[in-house]
Amino acid sequence: MPTPSASSDPILDRLASSDCAVKFKAIREVKNHIIGNRTKKHSYIKLGAVPAVAAALADSDPNLIVQSAAALGSFACGVDDGVRAVLDAGAFPRLIGLLSAHDEKVVDAAARSLRMIYQSTLAPKYDFFQEETMQFLLSLLESENENLTGLGAGIVIHSCKTIGEQTILCHAGVLEKLTSLLDSSLSQRDASLESLAAIIRDNPAAVSEFVELHGGRALHSVAELTKDRYPRTSLIAEKEDLQKLAFEANAINKFNCLLQKHPVQPKRLEGVFLALADLCSKLECCRSSFLSLQVLNLVVDALTHEDASVRTAACICLRSVSRSIKNLSAGRFMNERVVCPLVQLLSDLSTSVQVAALGAISNIVVDFMPHKSTFIECGGIKELVQLTKSMDSSLRLNAVWALRNMVFLADKICKEGIFVELTASSMASLICDPEPSVQEQALALVRNFVDGCVYSVEHAFAEDGIILDAVGRQLKKSTKIEIGIQGMYVLSNIASGNEFHKEAVMQLLFPQDENVSHSFFEQFLQSHDSRLRTAAVWVVVNLTFPANPGAFGRIVNLRSFGIVSRIKKMVNDSCMDVKLRARLALGQILTFGDS
Repeated sequence: MPTPSASSDPILDRLASSDCAVKFKAIREVKNHIIGNRTKKHSYIKLGAVPAVAAALADSDPNLIVQSAAALGSFACGVDDGVRAVLDAGAFPRLIGLLSAHDEKVVDAAARSLRMIYQSTLAPKYDFFQEETMQFLLSLLESENENLTGLGAGIVIHSCKTIGEQTILCHAGVLEKLTSLLDSSLSQRDASLESLAAIIRDNPAAVSEFVELHGGRALHSVAELTKDRYPRTSLIAEKEDLQKLAFEANAINKFNCLLQKHPVQPKRLEGVFLALADLCSKLECCRSSFLSLQVLNLVVDALTHEDASVRTAACICLRSVSRSIKNLSAGRFMNERVVCPLVQLLSDLSTSVQVAALGAISNIVVDFMPHKSTFIECGGIKELVQLTKSMDSSLRLNAVWALRNMVFLADKICKEGIFVELTASSMASLICDPEPSVQEQALALVRNFVDGCVYSVEHAFAEDGIILDAVGRQLKKSTKIEIGIQGMYVLSNIASGNEFHKEAVMQLLFPQDENVSHSFFEQFLQSHDSRLRTAAVWVVVNLTFPANPGAFGRIVNLRSFGIVSRIKKMVNDSCMDVKLRARLALGQILTFGDS
């Protein structure tokens, strides 16, 4: 259909028709033309259609009003000229008035249209210091109609610009109203989050009030949304800024004071611990404040609370605080008071508690101290090994993850103790677990086991090489990049061992009874993922170290398999890590000549 013009289109006559049916069809036609079409919007605006459409808001026919409101919303959607035309036509006060209509469809259509208007900076700004305005806003936010609550949130986003406006909204209970929308639909959630961001932005007092709302559960609800697959709001993006403001508002000390009061209801206790976890999730200053105030003692005490939700929250809090490398290095968490109750929770009747406890343990056992006797003495290894055999995949995953971190930089005695308890056959089974995430962590566990001296590499050859065989099978069949990466680092660590170890890696990569022209290793070297390419090149580096007696023979084989020519191409890789490793490998290879 051609674009309308003043000289050729009788649409204005039909929009102004006294026949309700004609007018209805004309408005619907305009609406259908302009939806998603900026060009036609501008054409109809120039034609003068907006005032004619707006005039229908005064009609007595609800269907006509709904159609008119919908068309006006379409004009306003994404086009400032459209918003300006709607406002100039006097539609705004009429739409506001329709929010009190008895017909729900009319109310909904008016609210939708107003929401479109409030996406523009041209929308009228509300004065929150007027009691009538505040009552109107609260009535919108209390509504069960999604478009009305969305409109209320839009008004806050558009109109709340000063500290005074933020303060009066806080005092009026708007924070609570908006927080209640976080469990609603996606659009309500997004609108609520943006509104909350507008109220607390650069305002420590408002942040403090929000952080303490519902005993910290409001903050935790927001933090949980960072796990949303589609996080789209400014509050989520500014989460670290929110933490800084909360820290400046002395939120951790306030929570500490709240915890000192007895008794604290379980639900509130849970909320406080979760809020503290969120506050300490990123910033070291928050963790330092947490530890200096000795809140850790209260959290540890809660590990034995009768309420499973409180125990879970305490573990989550402990996990967050124990992300501090400085305090891990200082051994602040690897002591019986912290470790023993956590280990006991590994046999808790609640799976949620067990998973949360594993999360905390995964951080604490990193510890950066080579001898990790405290955890072993508390029976932690036996419990972790037992959980690797659980039917629940989340327990298996987190147990293997904890063992992986336990083995990280562990000394010989610690590694041997864990290996004896876990056994090579169990590790091989975990490498071939039905869940890819468990497979990945199992390979990472093996990677840490075989990292270090020759005695560490020997772990891969226990029980007739059952672990190495499992690694090879997974690398050949898995399509998950992360599994390939971990598997390559396992082989890289093994290839750093003695001649026997290096030849075992060569045999795994290039079996004599298989066609190696399209081997998985060749594919890894050409992967689109630079991390996998880097890991694969590391294997070549460790196989070709010139000082090793068998290096020349392996280079000859690598050349015949086309690996050397591939490495030559990789010296100009787009990824710096790949480029540097490839040049190192090629330099070692060329030590023996280029033929």
